[in-house]
Amino acid sequence: MHQQRSEGRLSPSGDTEDSAGMSRLLAPRLAYFAGVARTEHVTRAAQEMQVPQSTLSRAMVRLEQDLGVDLFARRGRTVSLTPAGRTFLGSVERALAEIERAADEVRADADPATGKVAFGFLHTMGSETVPALIRAFRVDHPRVRFSLVQNYGEAMIERLRSGELDLCLTSPVPDAPDLVGRRLDEQKLRLVVPADHRLASRRRIRLAEAADEAFVTLEPGYGLRRITDDLCRQAGFRPRIAFEGEEAETLRGLVAAGLGVALLPPPAVPRPGVVELTVTAPRAAREIGVAWLDGHPDTPPVAAFKKFLLSKRGSLLPE
Repeated sequence: MHQQRSEGRLSPSGDTEDSAGMSRLLAPRLAYFAGVARTEHVTRAAQEMQVPQSTLSRAMVRLEQDLGVDLFARRGRTVSLTPAGRTFLGSVERALAEIERAADEVRADADPATGKVAFGFLHTMGSETVPALIRAFRVDHPRVRFSLVQNYGEAMIERLRSGELDLCLTSPVPDAPDLVGRRLDEQKLRLVVPADHRLASRRRIRLAEAADEAFVTLEPGYGLRRITDDLCRQAGFRPRIAFEGEEAETLRGLVAAGLGVALLPPPAVPRPGVVELTVTAPRAAREIGVAWLDGHPDTPPVAAFKKFLLSKRGSLLPE
C-alpha cells in the first residue's frame, strides 16, 4: 500500500496534475468520503448511503491512492480521520454543500410554476411593451420569476449565445445559423424634428427632404442605427451625424433642444418640443422579433413564455 501511494498523483515536489484532471478523479468519491468520515465506520456508512460495503472500501482506497495521502487510520471496520483527512473533510463538506445549493437553484429555476426566465429586450421596449407583456403572462403564471436585461441588439445576441439569456426581443430579427428568430410585429419610424423647425408644419415627408439636416442617432452597433443608415442610403444621402447616443428618449430630448433631427419609433408618452412626421418614402419601419439559441433546451417556464410571445404575433406593440 505504501508503494502504491508513493506512486500516486502528488509528486514529492508538491506539483499536481492539472486541476480539471484531478477534479475528475476525485469528484465521484467525495460524497463517499464524507459519509465514511461522518460515521467513522465503513459498514454503517455503506448502509446509510445504500451502496455495497466493498464498493465503499475500494473507493476510499482509490481516493487515497489518487491523492497520495492517508486520510484514515483503520482499526478493522472502524476508521478515524488523520490530520490530512480532517483538513480534506472541511473542504469536501463545503464543496458538497455548494453543489447541493447549485442543484436546488437550477431545480427551482426550472420549476414550471415558480421558475425563472432570463429575458432581454431593447431599450425602446422597456417603458410600455415589456411591462404589458409580463403583466399579461403572469395572469396564468403568477409566480414565474423574470431576470430582465435591457440592452441594444448586438449585446443581447451575445448574451443569448453565452447562455445568460433564454429569449430576447430585438430588431432587426437576427439571421444566423446558431439562432432562431421569429418576426412578431412591425413598428413604424418617424422623422422627429424640433417644434420650431422649418419642417414642423408638415405631417408627412420624404426622407430625401431631410438630406441637409444634422441627425442625432444611436451609436454604431444598435439595430436602429443600422436601419437609420440604410433608410438614408435608400433616400440617396449619407446622414451628417451631430450626436450619437445610447437611448432613444435621450435623442428625442436632443431634438427638442435643436441639435438635429432623428428617425425614432413612437414614444410611450408624447414629448413636448418636438414634432413627429410620417415618412412616406422610403418605407420607414423596423421589424421586432424574438430570438433564442437554436437547439438550446427550454425549461418549462421558458417554454411557456416563448409560446406566449409567439401568440402575440401581429399584436405585440400597442396601437
